[in-house]
Amino acid sequence: MDATGFIRDIGRGAKGARDLARADAENLFGAMLDGEIDELQLGALLIGLRIKGESNDELLGFKDALDARTPQFFLHDGQPNLVVIPSYNGARRQPNFVPLLAMQLAQSGIPVLIHGRYDFETRVDPSGMMSVLGISKAGSLAQANELLAEQNIAFVELATLAPGLDRLLALRARLGLRNSAHSLVKLLDPARGRSVRIVAVTHPEYLEKMHKFLLADGGRALLLRGTEGEAYANPRRRPQLEVFVNGCAEIAFPSAEGGAPPLAGIPDTPDNLATAILIRDMLEGRKAIPQPILDQLDAINQLCHCN
Repeated sequence: MDATGFIRDIGRGAKGARDLARADAENLFGAMLDGEIDELQLGALLIGLRIKGESNDELLGFKDALDARTPQFFLHDGQPNLVVIPSYNGARRQPNFVPLLAMQLAQSGIPVLIHGRYDFETRVDPSGMMSVLGISKAGSLAQANELLAEQNIAFVELATLAPGLDRLLALRARLGLRNSAHSLVKLLDPARGRSVRIVAVTHPEYLEKMHKFLLADGGRALLLRGTEGEAYANPRRRPQLEVFVNGCAEIAFPSAEGGAPPLAGIPDTPDNLATAILIRDMLEGRKAIPQPILDQLDAINQLCHCN
């Protein structure tokens, strides 16, 4: 695809650029995902969108393109909805409790799919911890389906689930910046109509952007400010937990007031082995699960059993 016209529209800066119509955005992002745009133009598009910022119609169009290329997981009638947890940041200073969240849900009979990509150098990759805890990495989509059926939980790398999106995320190392794919990966929907997406953002302006998007996109989702970029509630202080069901939003739990001091019994370390031991103790009742995570589990449980 020759993307010159698109670059001309979106590349004139934050004030001079023109937003794309939803259908045009779908065509453009589809070409990006399919590798049909040469590297020079692709880089120009990604930087232009980063400077301009994506409109809601553009995000919806991008998601349309992604939906058309996202494989779907099968759920039986009567089975709870599939919880979809993105994990792309790793741990920096605190334990990463994404596996705790996922395993607690799986033990209660709720299927959970974790998807991720780890190419950072300054954070702790949680995939080793997941292996220690018995969360198997699926080497194929068929194996992911088998793990979900047998164990209610599976981890799949983005390159397996959405290779086109994986290629776009990989460009961060060369461009030096995140791009639109980093927002879209939080919105992956591999069980449309039966998924519960956990959408975690870091910056307040993205909470507003994702709120608007999820109202328009429909389906079920939980929106929160993540912990160090990961999709679990900060155990030190609960963020606002907002649930979305078919275009309607409701605050399930408001953000807690006060500071966020360290918690007794939870070491201030991102070490994988120490976190795995801590998670196992929590799952087996030797240590208490922090209340903010219990609140998040409650909100997710409600979404998993609603029509």
